[in-house]
Amino acid sequence: MTVYFIGAGPGAADLITVRGQRTLAACGVCLYAGSLVPRELLAECPPGARLVDTAELNLDQITAEFVRARDEGLDVARLHSGDPSVFSAVAEQMRRLDAAGIPYEVVPGVPAFAAAAAALKRELTVPTVGQTVILTRVARQATPMPEGEDLATLGRSGALLVLHLAARYVDGVVEELLPHYGADCPAAVVAMASRPEELVLRGTLGDIAGQVKEAGCCAPPSSWSAAPWAPSSSATATCTRPSASGRTSPAAEPRARHRAYAAGRRQAAVKAAASRVIRAQSPAATASAGTTSLPAQTARAPCARKSAALPALTPPEATSGTSGYGPCRSRK
Repeated sequence: MTVYFIGAGPGAADLITVRGQRTLAACGVCLYAGSLVPRELLAECPPGARLVDTAELNLDQITAEFVRARDEGLDVARLHSGDPSVFSAVAEQMRRLDAAGIPYEVVPGVPAFAAAAAALKRELTVPTVGQTVILTRVARQATPMPEGEDLATLGRSGALLVLHLAARYVDGVVEELLPHYGADCPAAVVAMASRPEELVLRGTLGDIAGQVKEAGCCAPPSSWSAAPWAPSSSATATCTRPSASGRTSPAAEPRARHRAYAAGRRQAAVKAAASRVIRAQSPAATASAGTTSLPAQTARAPCARKSAALPALTPPEATSGTSGYGPCRSRK
């Protein structure tokens, strides 16, 4: 018996790896976060598999599911969005498995920032321009950041920054990064990367906050990342910026669609919270919460993934013959 931590990919269900898909199809138990992993992807599970939504389970309850599967001799597919190596919380689960003597393996997945870079059609490491990418987040309602990993400190490097799940705090992010990158340093936001409702915003540190708010990306269910690009290919370390004609914004229709989607997610969250309160009042319901069984007749069909994406941002390349780029501010 083995627990497999599987990277389910950034958004679209068909971005799960072939190995991840095959492993999922071979496991008798599947633990997944219902708020992040789409139900469509569960069609890859074998008929009769036990499906456990971990969205409302704590670490002790998740560990109990691992132990139960071990006692039953069933392999476990533990689905995590994106790639397990980045912001996945697999470390605490691995410690529990080590303590219980349960073997486990990790199946990599496509990370969210890669899907966001694809949406932006940008390379993150351009020769002679920049070779460093910093993946990070902001600490507001989550676990505090370690000392020295705040945005103000990281921003001094002038490297490409990729922020996960930071749309709600766009004003604070911009305020912390402006002294290091300048108001006209390029920035981008990708929400719901690789999904049908994907939204891409392009601008500068000076105007990206307004775009995020206008598009409705500040709602809790939404996610984004913005990364200013600092060094250019010139001899001095400067920012590069697209010309007015080269910078684009999404059309009104995608923005309206995203706002409608965000509103729908907020309503769904309210209903889910009310449902949890009702279930909590029933001990019998609480004991069996989160566990379902896949019907034997479930058909496997292509699916459009519905999970939350971890967006990213890329620099404009300063190698175009038609330029349109120029220095905007020297990096200190």
